[in-house]
Amino acid sequence: MERVKSSMQQVPNAIPKVIRRTGGANSLELEKENFERGQVWSPQAVSINKAINTQEVAVKEKHARTCILGTHHEKGAHTFWAAVNRLPLSSNAVLCWKFCHVFHKLLRDGHPNVIKDSMRNKADLTDMSRMWGHLSEGYGKLCSIYLKMLITKMEFHIKNPRFPGNLQMSNRQLDEAGENDVNNFFQLTVEMFDYLECELNLFLGVFSSLDMSRSVSVTAAGQCRLAPLIQVILDSSHLYDYTVKLLFKLHSCLPADTLQGHRDRFQEQFKKLKSLFYRSSNLQYFKRLIQIPQLPENPPNFLRASALSEHISPVVVIPAESSSPESEHMAETDDLVDTDVPSLPAPVETKFDDLFGTSAAIDPFNFNSQNGMRKDDKDRLIEQLTREIQALKDELESFRLESGRLCQVLRGRISELEAELAEQSHLRLQALGESEFLKAELDDLRRVREDTEKEQRSLTEIEKKAQANEQRYTKLKEKYTELVQSHADLLRKNAEVTRQVTVARAAQDEVETVRKEMQEKVKTAQEAADRQEREQLEHLQEIQRELVSSRAELDALKSTVASSQQASSEALGTELATLQSEKAELVQSLSKVEAELVAQGQELERVQSSLVTERESGVKTAESLQNQLNEKESREQTLESQLVAARWSSLQGAVEEAEKIIRDSLAQIDDPAHISCTSSADYLASRCQASLDCMDRLHSAREAFMTDSTGVCELLRVVTQCGHLVGDTIVQGSATSHMVPVEQGDALTESVKKCGAEALSLLEQMKQQDDLAAADDSKLKAALEAIHATAEKLRPRGLELQQGELGDLVEQEMAATSAAVESAAARIEEMLNKSRAVDTGVKMEVNERILASCTELMQAIKELVLSSKELQRDIVESGRGAASMKEFYAKNSRWTEGLISASKAVGWGATVMVDAADLVVQGKGKYEELMVCSHEIAASTAQLVAASKVKADKDSSNLRRLQQASRGVTQATAGVVASTKSGKSQIEEKDTMDFSSMTLTQIKRQEMDAQVLVLELETRLQKERERLGELRKKHYELAGAAEGWGESDEGTG
Repeated sequence: MERVKSSMQQVPNAIPKVIRRTGGANSLELEKENFERGQVWSPQAVSINKAINTQEVAVKEKHARTCILGTHHEKGAHTFWAAVNRLPLSSNAVLCWKFCHVFHKLLRDGHPNVIKDSMRNKADLTDMSRMWGHLSEGYGKLCSIYLKMLITKMEFHIKNPRFPGNLQMSNRQLDEAGENDVNNFFQLTVEMFDYLECELNLFLGVFSSLDMSRSVSVTAAGQCRLAPLIQVILDSSHLYDYTVKLLFKLHSCLPADTLQGHRDRFQEQFKKLKSLFYRSSNLQYFKRLIQIPQLPENPPNFLRASALSEHISPVVVIPAESSSPESEHMAETDDLVDTDVPSLPAPVETKFDDLFGTSAAIDPFNFNSQNGMRKDDKDRLIEQLTREIQALKDELESFRLESGRLCQVLRGRISELEAELAEQSHLRLQALGESEFLKAELDDLRRVREDTEKEQRSLTEIEKKAQANEQRYTKLKEKYTELVQSHADLLRKNAEVTRQVTVARAAQDEVETVRKEMQEKVKTAQEAADRQEREQLEHLQEIQRELVSSRAELDALKSTVASSQQASSEALGTELATLQSEKAELVQSLSKVEAELVAQGQELERVQSSLVTERESGVKTAESLQNQLNEKESREQTLESQLVAARWSSLQGAVEEAEKIIRDSLAQIDDPAHISCTSSADYLASRCQASLDCMDRLHSAREAFMTDSTGVCELLRVVTQCGHLVGDTIVQGSATSHMVPVEQGDALTESVKKCGAEALSLLEQMKQQDDLAAADDSKLKAALEAIHATAEKLRPRGLELQQGELGDLVEQEMAATSAAVESAAARIEEMLNKSRAVDTGVKMEVNERILASCTELMQAIKELVLSSKELQRDIVESGRGAASMKEFYAKNSRWTEGLISASKAVGWGATVMVDAADLVVQGKGKYEELMVCSHEIAASTAQLVAASKVKADKDSSNLRRLQQASRGVTQATAGVVASTKSGKSQIEEKDTMDFSSMTLTQIKRQEMDAQVLVLELETRLQKERERLGELRKKHYELAGAAEGWGESDEGTG
């Protein structure tokens, strides 16, 4: 019994084990499932902790492989992230670097769900990358770059789920990834460029952190940094291959200019990748682990489609290992189990035999061999799990201790920060006290400065009183300068008003009003300037009178001093005579009055000394007054010389301003922008006449200035006005040369240039004070007279026709208009027959309709011309009286000229419309040109009607007939426009807009192109409308100049 008891005590757990093994099947399966789950999780967690540690050595391949197999076994990365989240990645850069390496391997070779499970931690990875990015060197910067690359890789695979983690795809799978859509291929290429850019940044970051002058690849620290580049090389080779293939595919579908940015970016990445592959292949570390491909010497030429056949996909070769991953995994698992806790079943099993012998077969208490049952694998694994749990508890305890230590460190840091905060608060209070003290000192300094300023102001007032005369003269000079400047401004304003009047000739009545108002303003301003000048002259005369009065006072003082001297000498003589008489009287009684005589002698001496003193003071006073008088005379001479110099400088300024105006006018002759400017001969003649009149006034003002230099104001005014007028003559002469034949235009241009040269020569002579009197203005007058004579020759001849010529011209123009209309109708009929013989179908129908409407318009114009002739005959018969028809036309020349102009416009419009219709029928013209010609004819006929009925009787039957013909022309014009528009819509069929096959990107691109085109057309339309308005304004101006509009206004003005 004792043996049984001792054996029971020694083996306490034997019976429960047997009982548990004989339990139900359900509990056994549940324990087995839990065991298998723990068996899978435990080796993976241990491998993760062994692979990701703080030692600066490369990650062991067997640990990384165990992590990869674990993701395939659990079909995800939950275990990996559960283990990683317990690691202090943010506090140790080497630990974070090795985590990035293992995570990269899992993304490439792990289960596909690793990417999806890892996206939940994207925000944490982004924050970690930003945190490590604050370090500028070491592993911190590399961790930031590596994390950014891993985030980019995850985003790429989420956007493109067809791409596996290791990026290995066939050409067919690559085409399917883009869904055969060029937009998808375009976007996919951009994403690959971004992905490859991150890979290259990591490549460059690692190489830049290594000292390549030493054999860093054989050291543990160097291998720790270089090991992740194997995964980067694998990814980069695939990305480069796919990028080349996609770019060739894009170049076969899109224009080369659209892909210029893609090509530039590929060229840059190709150079970097080639250089990095070459540098990597020379490192000893990579030679035994991976065979790095070499890229071609030159990048592919995507503009040549056949270059795709020359492209060779880079292949990265990894040498085969001696053992398979499965066997190595099993061996690794055994190692992980055996090395943690030593196995203890053997001593337990042999302890009983050592005490009671080895006859276990006959021993009834040997429960290990009872019923053939032995301690199975399940018990050993349970014990193994117990040991692992204990190890994890120890690790958890170490984590708790580490966290407690970190908390203590953080509390110490918090205390330090609170102490610093208290110190900063104390310093802030000190700074506030110092600021208040400084503010008080600043107030004191301000008060002292105010007192000093008051004393300075009092001293300044004393000095101002002493300098009153100098300040008065300075103010006078400033006012005079302001007067000259205001006068020059008024002259410029006058010239600006003159130019505005020239530009606005089309609105003659309004311009005339503005001109009168501006002339009144100029006259008022000139009167004000003259008034100010007179006031300044009166002020100067007042100062001169004060100077004369001061001289008179000085003379009076001199006379007073002389009279005082004379009076004192007379008094002395009288007193001496008295003393002599008294002496003669007192000689007799000398002894009696000796004392009185001594006293009188002393009084005499005192009076003489006082007289000498008074005489000396009078002399000194006279000398000081004489010095003051001399100073005032010298000062007056200085002021007079300064005034003369100011007058001459003002004159030189006016002459220089006139020179600038004339040089600017001469420069405009050769300016290309001035070629489009035109003017009339009438206006040029008026400008020449104004310049000649100004030259006469310049001559008289110059002579007056030479006689009396005070009359400089008139000379300044005339010089400035002459410069403006001559410059305007030069500009208008050049503009007029653009409207006349070439020979006459060249001659006029030469005359204008000669005029400018003579004007500059005259002004150059006037700038010299010695040559002012000898300046000759006859050459300039001769040049102006030559320009005036040329302008008179170029004036329109229509204004100078004789009575017979004017009457004949009316008949000729009306006949020419009728002939032009007849010829146009015949040409239209000829074109209609030709179109019927050549064209067919819709084109023939359109041409017939357009030509028929043109024929109706010609008939209506013909009827209008005939009605106009009849109405003119009635007007002439009723208004000429006893005079002939030609005399009536000559008497009413203005009305006749308008009639001639309207007739010319009608005939010209008919001819142009026929030419446009001919081009439209031939298919070479524009329908819009035909419509514009129709509107122009309608306007010309309206002008003819207005010119015809201006002198007609309101009750005339021919007038009613003319108005009816005018309405017929309007209706026919509308018919031409309508037929042209309908024909255009039939010929130019609109394409149906089918957007069903377009993608969102294509539609958006088409929408942007359409918006750009609309903006361009709107801008062009606005510019063309402005140009049309300017052309109409210029046409109105030239027509008025040619026909003499406003001649009476100019004559009266």
